[in-house]
Amino acid sequence: QVQLVESGGGLVQAGGSLRVSCAASGRTSSTYTMGWFRQAPGKEREFVAAVAVINWNGGSTYYADSVKGRFTISRDNAKNTVYLQMNSLKPEDTAVYYCAASLRLGSYYVRITAEYVYWGQGTQVTVSS
Repeated sequence: QVQLVESGGGLVQAGGSLRVSCAASGRTSSTYTMGWFRQAPGKEREFVAAVAVINWNGGSTYYADSVKGRFTISRDNAKNTVYLQMNSLKPEDTAVYYCAASLRLGSYYVRITAEYVYWGQGTQVTVSS
């Protein structure tokens, strides 16, 4: 089992920045990829970004087109923590952001919600216009 706890959400004005964190505990050695997803009211959960946490993969990162160039995902394997730095935020970025862990690796799998086995409770990010 892997436990995930998100933190760092909040309210920010459009154009501002926010960083959310995800602390993992438990059997983290079994985790290959960590991802961030988000879900806005009335919408399906969607992929935001992911990072490989297996060292031999070199920490490859993946982004949804909607956040590429604005968001940066990073990892600190020593702390078992993954971060999502969000810059140039837009009102349409408003959502609950979820951290997730996958036992898969590779660009084909990282964007698929069903490939993630463990999920955090989510943290609200609200961007005002």
